[in-house]
Amino acid sequence: MTQSIDRVVLPPPFPDHTQLPESDGSFVKNFQEHPQSILLTDSIGPVLQQIHPDGHYAIGQDCGIYWRETDPPEKGAEAPDWFYVPNVPPRLHGEIRRSYVIWREYIAPLIALEFASGNGEEERDKTPLSRSEEGKVTKPGKFWVYEQIIRIAYYGIYEIKTGNLEVYEFLKGFYHKMKPNERGHYPIEPLGIELGLWQGTYQNQNQLWLRWWDNQGNLLLIGNERAEVEHARAQKAEQAIFEAVPRFLKMGLTVEQVAEALSLSVEQVREQVEG
Repeated sequence: MTQSIDRVVLPPPFPDHTQLPESDGSFVKNFQEHPQSILLTDSIGPVLQQIHPDGHYAIGQDCGIYWRETDPPEKGAEAPDWFYVPNVPPRLHGEIRRSYVIWREYIAPLIALEFASGNGEEERDKTPLSRSEEGKVTKPGKFWVYEQIIRIAYYGIYEIKTGNLEVYEFLKGFYHKMKPNERGHYPIEPLGIELGLWQGTYQNQNQLWLRWWDNQGNLLLIGNERAEVEHARAQKAEQAIFEAVPRFLKMGLTVEQVAEALSLSVEQVREQVEG
């Protein structure tokens, strides 16, 4: 007796970041969004290097987070203006990430930020995903997706025109609006830093920017600011060395001894004496 074996047809595997669109065809709405993202990424870099010495974290800037399969695929994604995901490699199999696919990696972003060009209505949209009897799917709101599906721990909405900043924390299944601390900042406790607003000039634009501070209220600096601080410290240290020359000479040291003690040349010591 011969038994027939029915062929099992497996469903296609979930697509990954290389198979999904990396853009929905939209464009950046204003000239602030790109420099704002760079400002946040640059200044938080040293903090994330301490937290992740292995380099396992990813930062997305206007990149899609895919949370469900749809047709077309891009309708199943939301693209925060800036977000950070801990404990994932910055590249996948040596390739630059084209998007972040929740069903492939399971780890939700710790924080997502939206730079609202309008009044923030789109960013606060809590419309849930639903399907009518006719099968029509209602597009869910961004707030609802971040809260109920992706469950991002911290969600910030910054209204560029008004300078209004709101930050929500995910607690017990829902977002709760945070209150700023005495400095007007919002603590992001897992990172030991605070998010707030800073008035200043960056990339030839003077306005209110989102920036990070440490939990002591010290502004986290970007690359050129760090370089300026180091330069000022070096100048101060050099000045302190030169100011020590007359004191050492009064102690009875020779010019040669002072030069050796302060790691200066004999000529530099003599210049300070003659000057």
